[in-house]
Amino acid sequence: MTDLKVPTPGESISEVEIGSWLVENGSYVERDQEVVSLESEKASLTASAPESGTIEILFPAGTRVAVGSVMARIDTSQAKPAGRKAEEVKKAEEVKTIEEVKVVEEIKGVRVTPVAREIMNEHNLSVNDIINGLRRITKEDVNLVIEAGKSVIHQPAELSEEPLRQESRNRMSLLREKLSQRLVAVKNETAMLTTFNEIDMTAVMDLRNRYKATFEAKYGIKLGFMSFFTLAATRALTAYPQVNSQIDGNEVITFNYTDIGIAVQTPKGLMVPVLQNTQSMTLAGIESGIALMVSKAKDNKISIAELQGGTFSITNGGTFGSLMSTPILNPPQSAILGMHNIVDRPVALNGQVVIRPMMYVALSYDHRLIDGKDSVGFLKTIKELIENPFKLPDQTGQAEKSLLGI
Repeated sequence: MTDLKVPTPGESISEVEIGSWLVENGSYVERDQEVVSLESEKASLTASAPESGTIEILFPAGTRVAVGSVMARIDTSQAKPAGRKAEEVKKAEEVKTIEEVKVVEEIKGVRVTPVAREIMNEHNLSVNDIINGLRRITKEDVNLVIEAGKSVIHQPAELSEEPLRQESRNRMSLLREKLSQRLVAVKNETAMLTTFNEIDMTAVMDLRNRYKATFEAKYGIKLGFMSFFTLAATRALTAYPQVNSQIDGNEVITFNYTDIGIAVQTPKGLMVPVLQNTQSMTLAGIESGIALMVSKAKDNKISIAELQGGTFSITNGGTFGSLMSTPILNPPQSAILGMHNIVDRPVALNGQVVIRPMMYVALSYDHRLIDGKDSVGFLKTIKELIENPFKLPDQTGQAEKSLLGI
């Protein structure tokens, strides 16, 4: 017997939660096959079988277990079961497909099971008699109408019954618990303040529309807005190093590099993977890095190391339609930039009222370290660089193709 132990997700983590088993109890697993997904207070991870054999699962999904404890055992003495011939597998799949087709039939655009249809025919009921709007009618649905002794089609108003009032109670995931603690700590331990500005997105949108096909053809990724804001934030952090600093006790740490965290909403909760050394990256490099980090976070493939550190963060509530919000600091960082939805609004330009695609941006910062002058200047720099994207590579205003690397 070989033990499958809970791996160490990272420093200071002593407990994980078994998210789901990727194999059945008693099934045969191959060496290095991923068999279980685990949730920690910082990220998700998977564990693989150390040897080939039959697995015995010791804890069900949802159980919290200590790091290093045995969560399954593998009997390496068991031989791999003989596989079926290809012809048998193909025949079984064909039979399964035929059975699935028989299970559900279409009646007037509504899916009805064969058993339900037979009962409906016996009692001379139509689909509309059962209920209007259901996409799938089951045997239980039909029996409910029969027992009620009335047809829905004759008395549709009587269908309005008191809706069921239900509650569900589920334990918080470790990731959600940790996130809750951090958010409360930020409010209690920092002097957080937010300043706002608005950005005319015309230049960036025009640049993106003209070159997105060429950019994607060369780099294999789409050209988004996040890379422009990440590069702009990198330039602004260099100009305002106080925003790129952190408080450690009674000392201030100022970094000569920019590691920017990109907030990503995943099914497991909010994660902030960190893109390191953006001060040395091109727009294309930043876009590639962001795409990789987001993909890994959403697929639960992100590592603890990729979530640690960071000197500054960016969050984009605009992807969910947010017009304006106050982003919360990601400690121990001292500032975070919030992007929002792009909306056509009337603005005054050269004495004329014109319609422009505008975005509100917000900078939340720790007022213990960052003064109003630095925070406002930082956000104005972001605004100027996005409205004049050719200044992003440097202040000489290079050509647009140089900026995009095409």
